[in-house]
Amino acid sequence: MKKRILYACLVMGATLFAGCTKDFDSINTNPNTVSAALINPNYLMSQSQIQFSNSGYDQLLFQSMWVQSLAGTYSYYSNGDKYVPGGSFQDYKSRTWNTSYGAATLVYQMKQLIKGNAAYSNLDNCGSILLVMYLERITDAYGDIPYSQALQAASGIGFPVFDTQQSIYTSMLSTLATATAALDATKTGPTADLFYGGDVSKWKKLGYSLMLRVAMRLTKVDPTTAQKYAEMAYSGGTMASIADNASVKADYSNGNSNSDANALNVPDDFREVRWSRTLISYMQSTSDPRISAVAEISSGTGKAANEAKVPGINTASLQIGMPNGYDLNGGSTDISNAPGYPGTSPADPTVSGDSPAPDGKYSRPRYAVYDDYNRLNVLLTYGETELLLAEAATNGWATGVAATHYANALTADMQTLAQLNSTPVAVVDAGSIAAYVAANPLVPATALQQINMEYFVETSTTFDFNETWANWRRSGYPVLTPVVYQGQFTNGQIPIRIEYPVSLPSTDGANLAAAVARLTGGDIFTAKIWWNK
Repeated sequence: MKKRILYACLVMGATLFAGCTKDFDSINTNPNTVSAALINPNYLMSQSQIQFSNSGYDQLLFQSMWVQSLAGTYSYYSNGDKYVPGGSFQDYKSRTWNTSYGAATLVYQMKQLIKGNAAYSNLDNCGSILLVMYLERITDAYGDIPYSQALQAASGIGFPVFDTQQSIYTSMLSTLATATAALDATKTGPTADLFYGGDVSKWKKLGYSLMLRVAMRLTKVDPTTAQKYAEMAYSGGTMASIADNASVKADYSNGNSNSDANALNVPDDFREVRWSRTLISYMQSTSDPRISAVAEISSGTGKAANEAKVPGINTASLQIGMPNGYDLNGGSTDISNAPGYPGTSPADPTVSGDSPAPDGKYSRPRYAVYDDYNRLNVLLTYGETELLLAEAATNGWATGVAATHYANALTADMQTLAQLNSTPVAVVDAGSIAAYVAANPLVPATALQQINMEYFVETSTTFDFNETWANWRRSGYPVLTPVVYQGQFTNGQIPIRIEYPVSLPSTDGANLAAAVARLTGGDIFTAKIWWNK
């Protein structure tokens, strides 16, 4: 009976992890209960991919506003916008941890099912690459985490040690080198792969591109290792076009709607979440043609119009980014007191009971692009890879020509936006792209700033805010002015890590305590993780 229940859970997709936990326990405690001969382990890969990619509030409430990609005046966005606890603050701290470890658990179970089965060698190696991708996000957010003993509770390891981030990065790079080299395009690839439809050659490029990203995290703390693996990745063959982008399309009809859209379609979010002034002002300073592709203001006036789920006006010259750190409370930090406040969007006299919309003249993420329940979730792109290669080359490493990589990245980053929706909406025409690339060549004296500001724009506009925040901490770009507001949990500093989930002291207290002891200042949002020097 359990075999039938487990199989049913696997093919149901979205309910797999929540509904079949007891059956996964039985897999580990009794290996004869179920095996790859009885179920298709590929289904575990696809479920992990949608779970990991569909991060929604995991990153919107913290990361998106810490790095000033977005801004928000609504109450529970105070966590990100103003570093002030709001809403379910303790729950928010655990979201990145739970989502990523949940996805990693599915991959670990898959690898256990196919262990030693040569027919699944490519699936096994793809699983190793996924585990690095998933666990990198967790360690980048929290610091030291369970890694070498993680995911093995059913095998008797109920209290995993927290590995140091240095050892985790060493292991991740070694794993990527081994798994990526072992991929064999002449053999069967994954058959339920949401990234590439089982194309092993694309997985190989993903493995080397991820190796590059992992290596570049170490540019300040261990440049020798960073150079070694960046050059290895370039030699092995990183992504070559936007067709290699690692992404997952959400599927509203099957219960896997885009979780960013789920969040932003909440009336309060839709009315008050805006692009940050930091992002929009920078894009305007370079006459970036993406502005009209990603930003809009309401097509009407007043609160009712600003809550209406209809496309707005995307004329680039009309877009205004909202400064971070303001509210709608009527005091000194009320948005109406912000420098350059464009004025409230007045109530529409033709709408009964309408009221003004204080945020109404600020730019929001375009409704047709970002509120699409079937929108693509972007995880790693060709453009990001080219930017990292450009930075490596700027450092003098053997990774090609920096200026060429940078130009490739600008083109790719603009083209990638058209991939976000099944019917392209965020489209930048080819002529505008070519003109922008020609007008913005890489200048050696400002190369690091140019490269990383473009990384900021690309990851922000693709809504990959986990990566925006990570690269800001690594590179120092953009140069941000912290928000000052009463009641902050950081004493006026921008958060540079997430505190550990509140449940850990009761579930793995001794190992957690050892990890916290290694943090300067303890388990706080302003303690630096190992690579953030």
